[in-house]
Amino acid sequence: MIRNDVRTLVPTHFGNWLERYGDTWSSQISELKEKFGDSVVEVHYPGKQAVEVPVVVVKRESLLEVLRFLKNEVKYHFLADLTATDEHPDSVRFHMVYNLMSHQNDFIRIRVKTYLTEEEPVVDSIVSLWPGANFHEREVWDMFGVQFAGHPNLRRILMDERWDGHPLRKDYPLQGYQFFPTPQEVDADQLKD
Repeated sequence: MIRNDVRTLVPTHFGNWLERYGDTWSSQISELKEKFGDSVVEVHYPGKQAVEVPVVVVKRESLLEVLRFLKNEVKYHFLADLTATDEHPDSVRFHMVYNLMSHQNDFIRIRVKTYLTEEEPVVDSIVSLWPGANFHEREVWDMFGVQFAGHPNLRRILMDERWDGHPLRKDYPLQGYQFFPTPQEVDADQLKD
């Protein structure tokens, strides 16, 4: 019987990422650890853990500076995705996930994560670095209830403004239907943005 092993390299349509980017990732991770020290909590490497790109977990307080460094100094200019996961009932309830890519460096990728507790689900907004993160952060707020300090207009984007709760939380009721017999009132000020 053949078993999958995380150390078995799986080629992608771009080739074997570990062979192609392994040395670059190692030097970038070393540079991050040297610059940010204890702010880098843990690193998961392809070929050692079940990840396809390095996953760098940083302290919440340092997230904005780490992402600024990766964008400006390491040239990860493209924010491919920003999302969250709910790990309820773990004490570290939310994992914020930032997927970055460098067009200038052979389309290399890296993932940055930070952990948030249920008591304080707040992280700095990165709209100042990537303006396109605006809608991603609004979606995470709408679906998970994670707040983004410094966001220019944090409001619901998918659900009705009258909606109670955040539907992608694991403790959200499975049959938590909400029915609104009348359409939501239009706020003319919001149409100006």
